Amino acid sequence: MLTAGDDYPLHQRSEPIAFAGTDRNFYDRYFFQGQSPDGRLVFAAALGVYPHLDILDAAFSVLAEGVQRSVFASRILRHERMATHVGPIAVEVRLPLRELAVRVAETDGIGAELVMTGLHPPIEEPRFLRRLGARTLMDVTRMTQNVRWSGHVTLDGRTVDIEGFRGTRDRSWGVRPIGAADPQPLAPGSVPQFFWLWAPLVFEGLSLFAHTNDDAEGEPWNRSAVLVDHATGRETRLRDPSFALALAPGTRRAAACTLAARLPDGTALEARLVPEPPFLMSGLGYGHPTRGHGLFQGELSVATERVEVATIDPAIPLHAHVQAPVAAELRREGQPPLAGRGVLEQLVIGPHRPSGLAELFDLA
Repeated sequence: MLTAGDDYPLHQRSEPIAFAGTDRNFYDRYFFQGQSPDGRLVFAAALGVYPHLDILDAAFSVLAEGVQRSVFASRILRHERMATHVGPIAVEVRLPLRELAVRVAETDGIGAELVMTGLHPPIEEPRFLRRLGARTLMDVTRMTQNVRWSGHVTLDGRTVDIEGFRGTRDRSWGVRPIGAADPQPLAPGSVPQFFWLWAPLVFEGLSLFAHTNDDAEGEPWNRSAVLVDHATGRETRLRDPSFALALAPGTRRAAACTLAARLPDGTALEARLVPEPPFLMSGLGYGHPTRGHGLFQGELSVATERVEVATIDPAIPLHAHVQAPVAAELRREGQPPLAGRGVLEQLVIGPHRPSGLAELFDLA
């Protein structure tokens, strides 16, 4: 099964590019996020390729003035993985690892012409490998990069210049649940559990990336914190990172979060995060009941959605996955504090003893 991708020297096995191993849940995905310097306008985009489902889908979403508006698009891939466009949404790699473009033809009043430029080379996060018994839940590689944005977003005929916006992009690929749910549940049954915090932060001349995946007891199965110098690209792996999370009452969302770690020489470091009204990841298809990643929508399908964020119920599982824009302060011994911004992504399902959560979706 030859496709256009086979003309590029990208093969990793003695088969055409169309075949990505044997797991039907293999995916290959772009994610982009940006925000204004004051955090009042947030946008994000995502595009996913699912080779064994033969589907490509994408979404673009903007949060402004308390309203989150999204455009969703899906089509049959026809195994051409290099054709990163669907309906009104397209992603273009202009300079690998450095510059990419996102375009959204105006749809229901929403459009965009965006170019991201890396503030530093991407970092490679630790490989995410998680099994439930003998079944693989996740086996993922991800690279992450803080970026500056240029271009514009269009909202109902109003053009918003995004020069000066900062944000984050990631590229991930591997295996995780996509498309229709597995009809045969794991035996013996257990309460689903997933605890995820991800904080890409931008300061003057410096980026901080921190994340944790915890089990039900609060023990990390994947945790990392890295400082990156923008001028040199030098990465400094931090020692003993830990998160102190305060949940807002009646939710599973952070009211405050502090990251503590040490530099290699033992110097203490602390980042204090103040979350702001969240961006709903369902606006990009994450956990969406009808526009979820890899769901078959037909030959070509385009849809839009509008959500008044203040009216949503944070107790509804659909709204559990959020990225909260954050104001951040970085403190290091012997140096003045740095002010910055970023996001705190949160997805908390099932028990997490340090947070006082004992059931599938009980609330703080």
